[in-house]
Parts: sequence; structure tokens; C-alpha cells
Amino acid sequence: MAKWRRFNGERIPIIKEAVEQTIIREHKAGNKLKVCIGSDSQVRGKVTEFATVIVFLREKKGGFMYIHNDRTEQRMSLKERMLMEVAKSIDIAYRLCNLFDQYNVDLEVHADINTNPQFESNAALKEAMGYILGMGFAFKAKPNAFASSSCADKVV
Repeated sequence: MAKWRRFNGERIPIIKEAVEQTIIREHKAGNKLKVCIGSDSQVRGKVTEFATVIVFLREKKGGFMYIHNDRTEQRMSLKERMLMEVAKSIDIAYRLCNLFDQYNVDLEVHADINTNPQFESNAALKEAMGYILGMGFAFKAKPNAFASSSCADKVV
């Protein structure tokens, strides 16, 4: 999986190695970590752009994130796009979950889906929740899904 970067634009060649080095460095510094993974997307003309983020939260000491952007010209309904965001988050969570287990780091997968039925994105809530929980990950939706609705939203 290529094209990961830090917020400052610095490239991350191998995400799994970078995540492990980050966990080791933060633990040595005495920080308790929690990781939240989320994705967001924007449609611009014929192109849909996606951003997936790995947010590292240091207990009472702020946080930082790693970012992956990609795009497609595949046309999708809103529900399909929401579920594609969730699939991208689950993909990276699944690739990294053994590291988080090994180093005892809590992991949440965040979905940029509104829990209020008045919002269109709510149509994907049941499937997204089932997908994330079915894979064994903790699930958060709006308004608690800051990794997707705030962090990824800023870099898409």
C-alpha cells in the first residue's frame, strides 16, 4: 500500500513499519496511545477523491495522523461511497490490527455516517456498523467519528 504521508507532506514508504516504529517511540516516551482509523470522500466532477487517516491519540497529550489519498472515476451512489469509505478504513485496520494487539493499543474504526435518519448518509449506517463490528473492530459514527468527519475531511 503506497502513498502514505504525514500531515507535513513527508512520505511514508512502508506504513506498517512506520506505525510500529511510532508505537515503539510513543511507548518509550511514556505515552498511552489509542488509534482511530477513518475515511472521507468528496465528489469533484467525474472524480471521487478519498482520504484515509490513521490518527494516533496520546492520552492527554494531543495527537497526529498519517494520511493516504486516492481517487476513482467510478460512479457511485451516496450509499456506495459511504460503504467504500468504510471498506478503505477496514482494509488498513485489518492490515495493522496485529501490531495494535501486539503493543496493546486500542483501535477504533470511524465512519463518516450520520446516526440521524434525517441525513442521507444514514442509509449506510446499518451495513457500515455490521461490517466494522463483524470484522471485530470498535465502531464510531457521527458525531463521535472525528477521524473520518474531522481529520480525513480536512485532507480529502
